[in-house]
Amino acid sequence: MLIDSMVYSGKCSCGREHTMVTRAAIIEAGAMLRFEQYMSQYGISGKRCALYDTNTYAAVGERRPDAEQVIILNPENLHANEISTAEVLDKLESDVEVIIALGSGTIHDIARFCAHERGIRFVACPTGASVDGFCSTVAAMTWHGYKKTLPAVAPEIVIADTEIIRDAPHVLVKSGVGDILAKYTALADWKIAHILTGEYYCDNIADLTAQAVEAVRNSIEQLLAGDTDAYANVTYALIMSGLAMQLMGNSRPASGSEHHISHIIEMQPDSLNVAFYALHGEKTGVGTVEAVREYKRLASIEDIAPFVTDYKPVTEQVIRDYYGRLADSIIEENKNDCLAELDKNTLIEKWQEVRKIIGSLPSVDELYGILESLDAKRSPEDIGVTQDDRDAILRYSPLVRNRLTLMRVRRMLNA
Repeated sequence: MLIDSMVYSGKCSCGREHTMVTRAAIIEAGAMLRFEQYMSQYGISGKRCALYDTNTYAAVGERRPDAEQVIILNPENLHANEISTAEVLDKLESDVEVIIALGSGTIHDIARFCAHERGIRFVACPTGASVDGFCSTVAAMTWHGYKKTLPAVAPEIVIADTEIIRDAPHVLVKSGVGDILAKYTALADWKIAHILTGEYYCDNIADLTAQAVEAVRNSIEQLLAGDTDAYANVTYALIMSGLAMQLMGNSRPASGSEHHISHIIEMQPDSLNVAFYALHGEKTGVGTVEAVREYKRLASIEDIAPFVTDYKPVTEQVIRDYYGRLADSIIEENKNDCLAELDKNTLIEKWQEVRKIIGSLPSVDELYGILESLDAKRSPEDIGVTQDDRDAILRYSPLVRNRLTLMRVRRMLNA
């Protein structure tokens, strides 16, 4: 399977000019055996550094690409943060021209950030179908405890060997499915923001993301059977979601309230005691179920007018009480609260359109059933979140990113 991503570059019917950095993605069995062929075909030359963690170094085995420098990170407590990136930048030889990431999401975030810092080329070789960030132009980092996106380099090409991906721990593809199901609420939030505030929206980018979701939903039975083609379809979906983000220039098509739920858990503010480990996509999968549950509840209200209140900013004290050590970063993020752009009369007038968008979302039972069929995490309790914590997470998670979502709109609803 070849994705010629350059066909998406150029003038769009939305009126914008979209730019694509990633030229192609190769998704096929044995792709790493033809690594040199693809590097030559796309003209990627120069001194190489291959970045792994210990687990992926072993998993790739004899399919490891030739590289003048190899950096292998300890996977224990490995995160895409200021510590891991400092380690790689310190080890990275000054004359390296190409960094090759071999691993799942964390290794790719580290590699793309370091490539940006050094101004060098980047090639992505995912070894697990776990996240949709392989083609991102930003790196999802936890910087001094705060979850944020930082400038990074998108890969020039992606080489995804589906035999390696199929043989990876099954929890990785469960995470990937969770990250793709998250696009349901991400796209709904984006469209709702467009309706309520006129935020830019592109049908073509949204359609690419929606196609990625359908590719995964149509592959669930084959995944359960261990079909390599099904792993290719999930990998395709994750890469297409990343390419949609590239076209957009940010994560809007792929990240909404469900990701904010994941981020708040990953950040572990002082008031939230969650010790249960889960991958990013597992948390977004659970976040999607919980966001849809709340959105469907809101959509059951036919006349929203009696419940709409005037906009009020969140006070610094409220943020400090919940977020503790992270409060300064949260306050800075919300300095120009996007919710202030929403007029309450517009919310009332547009409510039926909002309800229609929510009505198009799968039911909670459908989403839960997909995750259950894979024996994936599907409830807050599965990721260490109590019912009391759930309510607080729904309230405070929109503050981790200054982006309009229906979950953020809840601050103007006494419902």
